[in-house]
Amino acid sequence: MSSSEGKIITVIGSGLIGRSWAMVFLSGGYKVKIYDNQPGQAEKAIIEIRKQLEELQHAQMLRGSLTAAQQLSLLSSYDDLAQALEGAFFVQESVFEELGAKQSVFQAVEQHVGEGVVLSSSTSCLLPSNVFATVKNKTRCIISHPVNPPYYVRLVELVPHPETLPAVMDVTYTLMTEVGQAPVRLKKEIDGFALNRVQYAIIAESWRLVQDGVISVKDIDLVMSEGLGMRYAFIGPIETMHLNAPDGLEDYLRRYREGMKRVLSSFGPVPEFSGEAAANINKEICELIPSDQEHLSARRERRDQLLMGLAKLKK
Repeated sequence: MSSSEGKIITVIGSGLIGRSWAMVFLSGGYKVKIYDNQPGQAEKAIIEIRKQLEELQHAQMLRGSLTAAQQLSLLSSYDDLAQALEGAFFVQESVFEELGAKQSVFQAVEQHVGEGVVLSSSTSCLLPSNVFATVKNKTRCIISHPVNPPYYVRLVELVPHPETLPAVMDVTYTLMTEVGQAPVRLKKEIDGFALNRVQYAIIAESWRLVQDGVISVKDIDLVMSEGLGMRYAFIGPIETMHLNAPDGLEDYLRRYREGMKRVLSSFGPVPEFSGEAAANINKEICELIPSDQEHLSARRERRDQLLMGLAKLKK
C-alpha cells in the first residue's frame, strides 16, 4: 500500500491555482476534495481538470503512475465546507490573494478540523504571521507557495509561521516531495519569500536598463531567455559562481568580488513602475505581444508547452 492510499487532501478554492494543486496531489495518488464557496464552481473545476489530465495523458506528460481515469476517480467537489474537510489530514488554501479573504477561510476551516490537520496557504507574498493571525493553533500553519503553473514548474516555497512546529515543516516537505514537487525550506518568514525577492531584483534592473535607454524590451528578455535562463534552468546562481572559476567559489570571489561590488553600487533606485516609463515599456511589449486575450492566451499556451518540454527534459 502506498503512503498516499486513502489519505485525503482538501483544496479550498477552485481557480487556476486550486485546480493545479488538485492535479499535483492526484498525481501522487491522494484523494482530493476540492471546495469553492460559489455554488457549482468546484464541479466546473472538475470538468476543466478532466480535460487537462486527458490532454496530458495524450501528450505522455501525465505525472504519477495512475492513469487519468484513475486520478479522476480520486477527485470530488463540494459546496459545503464541513463535508469538504471531513477526513482531511492536509488543507491547501488557494483563494485569491487578499489577506482578509484568506484569514476568513482559515477561521472557518479551524472550526471543522482536528488539531493534527496541517493548514497550508498558497499565498505568493503575504506573510504567514498575517495570513494566520486569526488562527488559534498557529503551530500547524505553513505557507506552501507554488510557482505558476505548478504542474510544470515544480518549486514550492515552504515558509513557516514563527510558531510553526518543525514536524509540520517536515510533513509538508515530505508530502510535496512525494507528489513530485521540489520544495525548499525557508528558515523564517520574510517579505516576498525567496523566489519573489530574486525575481523582483531581476525585474527592477531589467526595468531600469530599458527605462534608461540602455536596451530594448525585446533584448532584455533575450538576456534572460537565451542567456541566464539557459543555465538557471538547471543550476542556480551560487552553483553558477562555483563552476565559473577554475577553482570554485573562493576563486570566483577572489577574481570578481570587486567588479560585482562596483556594478551593484551603480544600480539606481527602485523604479516606480508607473508614468511615462511604464507607458513606453508597455508600448514596446505590446508591439511584440498584443495585449488582447487571443494573443495573450496563445502566448501562455506556448509558455506551458515549452515548460512541459523542459520538464520532460529535466526528468
